[in-house]
Amino acid sequence: MTTTTTRAAGRRAGRRRGAGPAGATSDRAPNYRQLRNPFPIMSVFSDDEAAQIHETALRTLEDLGMKVLLPEARKIYAAAGARVEGEMVFLGREIVQAAVASAPKSIHCRAGAAHRDVILELGALAFQPGAGAPHATDLKRGRRPGSGEDFREYTRISHHYDVFQMMSPSVEPQDIPTPVRHYFTMLAQMELTDKFPFLFARGTPQTLDNFEMLRIARGLSEDAFIQGVHAYTIINTNSPRCLDIPMAQGLIDFARYGQLSIVTPFTLMGAMAPITVAGAITLSHAECLAAITLTQLVRPGAPVCYGTFTSNVDMKSGAPAFGTPGHFQASLAAGQMARMLGLPWRSAAGSASNINDVQAANENQLGLWGCLLAGATVIIHSAGWLEGGLSVSYEKIVTDVEVLNMVAELCAGKKAGTDEIGFANALSHVAPSGHFFSAPQTMERYTTEFYEPVVHDYANFGTWIERGAKDASTRATAVWEAILATQTDFATPPDRLEALRAFIDKRTVEGGAPPES
Repeated sequence: MTTTTTRAAGRRAGRRRGAGPAGATSDRAPNYRQLRNPFPIMSVFSDDEAAQIHETALRTLEDLGMKVLLPEARKIYAAAGARVEGEMVFLGREIVQAAVASAPKSIHCRAGAAHRDVILELGALAFQPGAGAPHATDLKRGRRPGSGEDFREYTRISHHYDVFQMMSPSVEPQDIPTPVRHYFTMLAQMELTDKFPFLFARGTPQTLDNFEMLRIARGLSEDAFIQGVHAYTIINTNSPRCLDIPMAQGLIDFARYGQLSIVTPFTLMGAMAPITVAGAITLSHAECLAAITLTQLVRPGAPVCYGTFTSNVDMKSGAPAFGTPGHFQASLAAGQMARMLGLPWRSAAGSASNINDVQAANENQLGLWGCLLAGATVIIHSAGWLEGGLSVSYEKIVTDVEVLNMVAELCAGKKAGTDEIGFANALSHVAPSGHFFSAPQTMERYTTEFYEPVVHDYANFGTWIERGAKDASTRATAVWEAILATQTDFATPPDRLEALRAFIDKRTVEGGAPPES
């Protein structure tokens, strides 16, 4: 008997084949690439309370101000009429309101292939795997500092599943020197995936290198590059109320060149934010508004996403906690603020568990459903994230994909037409106390009607024992190993890859570009 793991391993999500009663096979091809959120949106606060949060955030920017460490950014704010005192910037609400009005409400993100393009707007839904971890872990090799090999493998696994519409910075390749690390991560993405890429914003020299490499790989003129959104970065404020030099410079550079910034204050209630959901979201909202304003002052209409990643700390240890009721409620509150602005926005799932266990699954799912019911446009750290972001797990990305695929199936909805109701081809064919296994409707749909799992095993206990009594994490190991064992086709034409490598070789000889701080 073929096991679920063997049957599913190495097959593209949304492109699997299933064997039916007669051994026939057929393609099942749902669209996991352009999703719309089908779930009713929840709020945690009343409209009046949400309006008070927004008003208090505006007051915070006016009266308390934002510390901005980059002199160029302070000059841009000042030129727009903000009051600047040393490193403190005090933003009047009219400046903020004008900036929000000019920010695009829908953003067409152009991937390496048109069918991979992503539209970011309220109501749309995109997933990104876990990102930014210093360590990688799997059951075969254990926990280790992130390497270039890990980055490339994680890129291949993320590309394999259609439910990830955007690439992530996954794991930090610490064996690659920092002045040339951005060459490595860009080349890996251009070789291994045609999905919408992520670029680090670590100073203007690296950012301009990244833009030039992307233009080479995509075959774009500078004007064509600037006129389209071809990459994104994530901008984290330093809560409370500080915008540091690399992040401010990233906002300026990406806005100037027409590329997407996803603004994300990372706040933990009780630590770098007030202990209450309302207080933490007020602070996060104020920081988002300040950063969004900077992008629009640089270039009105520059693509930018509202964002938040707010959870709480464990007050006994001070450690970050994720997938908590506070995390869930903070996502709902952030969704209220984003809808008030009308902007596409990102939230995040994630787990503080140290291994891929039931705690990890529970935390990731509660965090995920907080994002879904809040109406998040982009859900980051939706799969693979452990230890509060200190590691990404190969097994966890597979087990989390199972849930994301099921969510994607729900996005498609169900029809209830004549064929689906099945009076003629199902109900009238089966006598009382009979069965529907051989009904015409069943025979027509048995290979396509139901979702086929990636790693779940629906066998009974005896069969499961016969197959080795493997738990989900063990089965997940076989899945990612099968993915990595398959041949990878380069996602960029060979001539462009050759030109890209030539640029990288030239810049490497010149010493690369150290990150700015």
